[in-house]
Amino acid sequence: MPESDTKQIQASLEENVRIMREQLGNSSDIIFKPFAIDVGGAGVNAVVIYTAGLADSRSVQELIADILIIDMRNLDATRNLIGSKLAGGSQQCEDFETIFNRLMSGYIILLIDGSREAYSIEMSSFKDRGVPEATGETVIRGPKEGFSESIRTNTALIRRKIKNKQLWMETRQIGQVTQTDVSIMYIKGIANEKVVAEVRERLDRIDIDGILESGYIEELIQDETYSPFPTIYNSERPDVIAAELLEGKVAILVDGTPHVLVVPALFISFMHSAEDYYQRSDISSLLRILRFGGILIALLVPALYIAITTYHHEMIPPQLLISLAAQREGIPFPAFIEALMMEVIFEILREAGIRMPKAIGQAVSIVGTLVIGQAAVDAGIVSAAMVIVVSITAISSFVVPAMNMSISIRMLRFPLMGLAASFGLFGIIVGLIALMLHLCSLRSFGIPYMSPFGPFNLADQKDTLFRLPQWAMRTRPRLINQINVVRGRNQSERKRGRG
Repeated sequence: MPESDTKQIQASLEENVRIMREQLGNSSDIIFKPFAIDVGGAGVNAVVIYTAGLADSRSVQELIADILIIDMRNLDATRNLIGSKLAGGSQQCEDFETIFNRLMSGYIILLIDGSREAYSIEMSSFKDRGVPEATGETVIRGPKEGFSESIRTNTALIRRKIKNKQLWMETRQIGQVTQTDVSIMYIKGIANEKVVAEVRERLDRIDIDGILESGYIEELIQDETYSPFPTIYNSERPDVIAAELLEGKVAILVDGTPHVLVVPALFISFMHSAEDYYQRSDISSLLRILRFGGILIALLVPALYIAITTYHHEMIPPQLLISLAAQREGIPFPAFIEALMMEVIFEILREAGIRMPKAIGQAVSIVGTLVIGQAAVDAGIVSAAMVIVVSITAISSFVVPAMNMSISIRMLRFPLMGLAASFGLFGIIVGLIALMLHLCSLRSFGIPYMSPFGPFNLADQKDTLFRLPQWAMRTRPRLINQINVVRGRNQSERKRGRG
């Protein structure tokens, strides 16, 4: 039979089953359940096909029982009868490509002898973790629920937060082999239509064999490939994604991962925590100031220590200078090599603690850090002051709520240390200027990465370094949203309410 003929469903049930078994390689998890339908007193052969583990086997038995009690006088009435009688309805398939796609998505396929159409019924039974706790973005106050690996569970969690008909979703399959479900969610009338169109275009341009995690999508649609800073935000918390959608951003959900992408992403978004909006504004503002201070410590303290102890001794108080000189007596390495060794060792210990079994990972990382640091000081390889600097730096890097931004800061620490060792404070200043120029040149789906700082927007400063009270945050970010700027009722309704 020509290949073009095998793409269309045949009238012969036996031929259709043969084609499907052949195309599926007689896979043992593809179940074929044949039975006979009584049509006008004559028996007509039919078969139900499903994938074990993806479709509910109990629902398959109920489906067959429902079909058997349908009183079908002729095959011409099959379409209407099945569509109206079966629970949840059914969708028609006219080619094998559609059948295979739905079969692998957990649908049950019904084929009837003499009909050139198949029927797919959604009775999926995916095994997932339900609604777990968000382990990567923990909060003391606020919802504890997080996304799971099931895209349907994740979309339901978002719709539970935003009960509005304007919350629209578009789904497509990406990956020639995996056919992974990827959904776009946005609030119609709030989201920028240009950004939504750009997201659609970039997703449609993806040509790859498989998508196994949202990181694939992030790397394929991001604006800047060669930048240490992430230009796409991600979160595993439904409340965070709902808040981003309310600001006019677009969420991208990928089946098989609990991490949901958000575009456009701003630099300031990576510095905010979900708990900032659940505490009072004064507490949240204080925590943000501490957070930004921790970020500066994580980025600059090793470089400043190297620069000052190597080139700028006059900046150190005399008593402290004497103490540092006494500690460094007998140390065979310059400050840069000393700091580089300790930073690399700590990064290795941190990575080992993550990869080790959960029961011993934390203990090994803490004990290993203490033992190695003390042993290095006793052996005269590094000074005690350097251990303190590296420890403070490592602890401060954990204050960044977004892990990918924390990694970026850890990466940038090393070139700044090299500049400090080569040129002192002048090298650090040049490095910071180059860093700011790079940040100001970045864009995320057409939106400046450093907004509302650059370009500066006074109205949007209410939720950046500080957070104003909720009653004062009545407008959405203007660069992201230009249509529905005012939160809640529109301006005319508010005027009428005052009148």
